[in-house]
Amino acid sequence: MTPAATAVTAKVAAHRAARRARWLPHLTGWGFVLPATLVIVGLSVFPAVWALLLSLQDGDLLTGGSYVGLRNYADLMGDAELAAAAGHTLLYTVLFVPGSVALGLLLALALNLRIRLIGFYRTCFFVPYVVSAAATGILANFVFDPDFGIVNAALKAVGLPPMGFLQDPNQAMLTLVVISVWGGVGMPAVVYLAALQDIPRELVEAARVDGGSGRHVLRHVVLPQLRPATVFLVIWQTITALQLFDLVYTTTKGQPLDSTTTVVFYLYRQAFQLFHSGYGTAIAYVLFLVTLAVSGAVLWRSAR
Repeated sequence: MTPAATAVTAKVAAHRAARRARWLPHLTGWGFVLPATLVIVGLSVFPAVWALLLSLQDGDLLTGGSYVGLRNYADLMGDAELAAAAGHTLLYTVLFVPGSVALGLLLALALNLRIRLIGFYRTCFFVPYVVSAAATGILANFVFDPDFGIVNAALKAVGLPPMGFLQDPNQAMLTLVVISVWGGVGMPAVVYLAALQDIPRELVEAARVDGGSGRHVLRHVVLPQLRPATVFLVIWQTITALQLFDLVYTTTKGQPLDSTTTVVFYLYRQAFQLFHSGYGTAIAYVLFLVTLAVSGAVLWRSAR
């Protein structure tokens, strides 16, 4: 072999070795994550595709049914019960999202103070969030019971008339909002607390040196620094509100007079009680698109 051919061969071998060295870490990483990736894809992509096909049929979960195309989606436009459930969900979202985010911010500001037993207080406010919504709903049935609940007992003790709460069509949704805020405010509080502790102390001290009061420091320094956390929490809490089901199922089951029937509970009723799985799946896909649109709108608005 000539010296030139030997040099070319060595160069090619070196190039292959460099390419193997470059790709080996990537292949090693994929070797570790590939099993979990396959499981996640199998548990998300396959059900999504199967549900999309199911939404184009008129059968139930077991027998399938005949292909009807987009008729299930067209039927959504004239469904008065679905429109009422969407209105209930919208009302719940409008009340729950700002209420939980604002209260979470106030709690975070309070929990960021250097006082005794602060760790205990932080734990107390976060514990309701880790409790399942089903357990929260069961507890709420006892607390807000019109006849034997401790809330009405307290109202009677101070001379106020008892209230219907979850059994009153005019109060049931507001009561669910109160229960949800109590159980879900721990998430915004923890996120805001972490964001507060991440704010550079120099910014706050500089604002105070320039003569800014506590109110001005909060408005012009602290709140702008909390904007990314606020965007995340608004999207997270909105998705949570649009998917409200378990609390309704364990408390009112959509009653009284369907005043607490949300979109997801109506979906559950159609798919698993009336066995209209194709129609229920169509509702699920429309809800997914609405959730995606709302999240995108919040991100777009925050970017501007």
